[in-house]
Amino acid sequence: MGAYLRLEVRRTLRDPGFVIGGIAMPVLMYLLFTHLGGGQDAGWRTASMVGMAAYGAVGSALGTGGGVAEDRTVGWLRQLRVTPMPARQVVAGRALTGSVTVLPAITAVLAAGGLADGVRLALWQWVLTALCLWLGSIPFTLLGLGNGYRLTAQTTGVANMVCNLGLAVLGGLWFPVVLFPPWLRTLSAYMPTCRFAAIGSAVTEGHLPPIGAILVLTAWLLVFGAYAVLSHRRGAGAV
Repeated sequence: MGAYLRLEVRRTLRDPGFVIGGIAMPVLMYLLFTHLGGGQDAGWRTASMVGMAAYGAVGSALGTGGGVAEDRTVGWLRQLRVTPMPARQVVAGRALTGSVTVLPAITAVLAAGGLADGVRLALWQWVLTALCLWLGSIPFTLLGLGNGYRLTAQTTGVANMVCNLGLAVLGGLWFPVVLFPPWLRTLSAYMPTCRFAAIGSAVTEGHLPPIGAILVLTAWLLVFGAYAVLSHRRGAGAV
């Protein structure tokens, strides 16, 4: 299991598409958004930092499913099925891979906020923000896995892109939710990305993560987890 996890992590981190789309793009978007119009206040820079770190984490987590779909295409999953490793360990290894590979995206955006944009937090806030964003990304890893096990490689890429952009916009990761019209603000409150970012934002403001955000994110964890399991049962047998 450990060897399989190391293999998958190395494969992901060596992918130029992951480095550019999952790490560089969120950092560039963060710096762009916070410097439009001559810069913004400290509160906006901090909130935008959390939102873009969450956006990068979601994109990296969903990208795990793209690797699964490609492995199905080339027959790698078929090779894994003939090894002594049970299917549950294969799925767990993929999920752990997604959990590990979101860390560079989170770390890069937080580093940009602290080093390039003047965001100032206590050490415990930096650490706890990164930890909350890391743990909170698990539901999106499961969503990506579900897409990867169910769809073709090409379709998975499109589905993940649509999910990433849609969840980012509706969840307020790019623009503050307070700017939304009332009906969209109500809808946004039920989006996993909105509650995902709210957990990190609460820590940067010196508060504990809100219980409501944790409950909504947990509900989405169960939904996406069930989707991943059902997709694996349907897709793994088709390779």
